Amino acid sequence: MTPSASPMVSIIIVSFNTRDLLRRCLQTVAEQAGEISYETIVVDNASKDGSAEMVQTEFPDTKVICSDVNLGFAGANNRGFEVATGKYIVLLNSDAFLCPGTLPTAVKKMEADPTVGLGGGRLVGSDYSWQPSARMFPSLLNDFLTISGLSAQYPLSRFFGRSDRTWADPEEPAEVDWVPGAFSIIRRDVLDGIGFFDERFFLYFEEVDLCQRIRKAGHSIWYWPDVMVIHLGGESSKTVDHLHLSPAGTQLTLWRMRSALLYYRKHHGPWGAWQARAFETLWHRMRAWKNRLAGDQTRKEKIQEAQLFVSLMSKAWRETAGGLHSPTPPW
Repeated sequence: MTPSASPMVSIIIVSFNTRDLLRRCLQTVAEQAGEISYETIVVDNASKDGSAEMVQTEFPDTKVICSDVNLGFAGANNRGFEVATGKYIVLLNSDAFLCPGTLPTAVKKMEADPTVGLGGGRLVGSDYSWQPSARMFPSLLNDFLTISGLSAQYPLSRFFGRSDRTWADPEEPAEVDWVPGAFSIIRRDVLDGIGFFDERFFLYFEEVDLCQRIRKAGHSIWYWPDVMVIHLGGESSKTVDHLHLSPAGTQLTLWRMRSALLYYRKHHGPWGAWQARAFETLWHRMRAWKNRLAGDQTRKEKIQEAQLFVSLMSKAWRETAGGLHSPTPPW
């Protein structure tokens, strides 16, 4: 169906230098929307690859919001929220592509159960391999299982695989803690009630925080396996080795740590933020100590890696004042 002036759904896509993927994403929306009336809003985060110009030329019915600076994921989506008119808001990454029936099915499920505040679908790679699509909220236990590698070592264990619910049957729908922001559908009146994304989260944890607030307001979060979305982001990250040791990876690690401290401080107080910092710092110090004891020169990189993580966490702690304040954006 063609875009509508009074849409059922507002689809918000944040763009940052992904012109070709964005084109494919928008084409897929037009192909797969079915009978659902929709509007598409692209928020361009100061791209330098002509993304905004491409949308304006090739997709004239799409609303384009151009920012002179990178607003981050939360800030950019909030600009989209401000102009969206749909009953439901769909967040869609520019590297995510709707599969047949996805949008109509998602809307049907939201219409059938007004207690659902936000729903997510089954994320798959281009080869239809499963990606983590429904997760538990962060906690010190969940962080330990992930950072220690136990979650990856025992993915089918209900205890060890709890963070990403790798133990669960991906074919079974479930009420969950939170779903990734690559695709989600949100009830607009719920969003108006709890507020938009917290823009202190420039990148990472913004959707976790939103789902926390939705659940605390008495609404549920659901994972639906028959709402399928192809997502390339998870696939591309698998090809990068030692990302955190590259300049870009070091920056992303610092951003992740900042957001983690902001999240723990907001939802678990000063003690929770301090514990999160102390745990990750202790873990990496132990890694450095263990590899140093081995006396193997091949482990020098692992020691440097662990020391870098300790340094980055200390920096994140200072820059956020223990998770109390967000550094001035853009990060």
